[in-house]
Amino acid sequence: MVFLANDRRERSAVAALAGARILPNGYDLAAFAFIAAAGYLTLHGVGEMRAPLEGLSTTPLSLDPAYLPEYALRTTLRMMAAIVASLIFTFVVATLAAKSRRAEKIIIPALDILQSVPVLGFLTFTVTFFMGLFPGSQLGAECASIFAIFTSQAWNMAFSFYQSLRTVPRDLDEVSRSFGLSSWQRFWRLEAPFAAPGLVWNTMMSMSGGWFFVVASEAITVGNTTVQLPGLGSWLALAIDKQDFVAVGWAVLVMGIVILLYDQLLFRPIVAWADKFRFEQTAGQQKPRSWVYSLIRRTRLLKNVTAPFAAVWGRLFLLRLLPASRAVAKGRDERRVVSRVIDYAWFALIAAIGAWSIWDIVSYLSQTLSWGDVSIAFAGGFVTLLRVVVLIAVASVIWVPLGVWIGLRPAVAERVQPIAQFLAAFPANVLFPVAVIAIVATGANPDIWLSPLMVLGTQWYILFNVIAGASAFPTDLREASSVYRLRSWTWWRRAILPGIFPYYVTGALTASGGSWNASIVAELASWGNTKLEAFGLGSYIAKATEAGDFPRVILGIVVMSVFVTLFNRTLWRPLYVFAERRLRLD
Repeated sequence: MVFLANDRRERSAVAALAGARILPNGYDLAAFAFIAAAGYLTLHGVGEMRAPLEGLSTTPLSLDPAYLPEYALRTTLRMMAAIVASLIFTFVVATLAAKSRRAEKIIIPALDILQSVPVLGFLTFTVTFFMGLFPGSQLGAECASIFAIFTSQAWNMAFSFYQSLRTVPRDLDEVSRSFGLSSWQRFWRLEAPFAAPGLVWNTMMSMSGGWFFVVASEAITVGNTTVQLPGLGSWLALAIDKQDFVAVGWAVLVMGIVILLYDQLLFRPIVAWADKFRFEQTAGQQKPRSWVYSLIRRTRLLKNVTAPFAAVWGRLFLLRLLPASRAVAKGRDERRVVSRVIDYAWFALIAAIGAWSIWDIVSYLSQTLSWGDVSIAFAGGFVTLLRVVVLIAVASVIWVPLGVWIGLRPAVAERVQPIAQFLAAFPANVLFPVAVIAIVATGANPDIWLSPLMVLGTQWYILFNVIAGASAFPTDLREASSVYRLRSWTWWRRAILPGIFPYYVTGALTASGGSWNASIVAELASWGNTKLEAFGLGSYIAKATEAGDFPRVILGIVVMSVFVTLFNRTLWRPLYVFAERRLRLD
């Protein structure tokens, strides 16, 4: 509120302030109210995370709906912390893989292996580590939970950013080099903006995909260690254990509200902001909208407060931290020889480390396991591989056409976005009771009918990436295809499929890796005391983890990593190379 003075000079001063757009307006008040509420909730949640560890046993989880807002806040904070860590990881690791040929030889296979390592596999070894870092505090268990959620988010985002950096149009790259931009400037002025639309959609997918494993990350059981952190995931685990359908319904309702809130308050504004980074040579016909983004743009005081930080941020991007690369003819042959020698030494070092790791693992496993255990694990791996291939093929046939249709219509994408996020975030664990009851009642084969549960949470990687690719499809190419009257299969083969192919490969790769991970919870389903098991590598790891059998856990993880790495190297990696060389927007 502004109190106007009687003095005419003071009135003119107030008028001058208003004319200078310094005084806050109604949009400022709304924005600061949101910021204050978010700050208060964050501080409250962080304070609860640092509570003594004994509080988890003295105040056990309750299925009273009055606790759901607190549980939802705790889960949301964990997922936000994990997504921030995933973004930092993506910008550092994916950029290094895209820029350094030697680093790529390690990082990409490592990502292939890490995305295949199940969340339960990480929890098996990280719970003790983090709880040892913060003895007597819930912060150790919180860090273990956040790290588990991070492992379900980071790989998808890293692959997306890596793919975008590798497919930057050559003409734009040549223009940036001709202007003498350094590597740092070229990254922030060209490469990161070009990758922004795909990264935004994959960040949404990763945020939603984290919900799929929120039960395993909050209700942690490894051997004799059991930790139940307050959250929606542990609520679901308790409700499923007690066969309480009402409590499961409450959890789904609150989860939908949380997803709607962060869609409206976070992701939709980011999608509207990132639209300006689309690769276009003509003006787009429709733009995504966000009432929060419009509200922020209409503020006065908030803009003035953040202007100095924005100026510093912009100046940081203009720094020439790394010199512009210039080709020098003199000594080029000598540099090639030196580079080749370094490559050989680097590959020899990688091979030596890999051989030592394999020898160490084999020595450890041979003390307690036999070749019969290895054959069982590999047999389960082949069965799970068959499930993954069939499910990814079916999901591609369904979601690629729908994703293209949604992505080419921003108005439809705006309405579908929260629905798709909710479906992607919907934990398959909620459907396990229905699946278990139906299979038991009908006498169906669990080896077949538990399989679809593997793809329920991972098929959305394909949908979100196809939507991102179709949304980023240049308007001028769409107009050209209309001018040349490309129709039906010709339009799909000549226009849209090549345009979305790099995005589809990223989505299918992460969906297949996520399906392997999801097999841990899908091949061993339970409802109360009723348990169903489908033969496969996922159920093998799940049973070993529950029993605290670390040698078999390690064997299952190693076998799964071998299968995923070979599958990616045989199929997805060649498709990546094809997309990079033949399907760039040049």
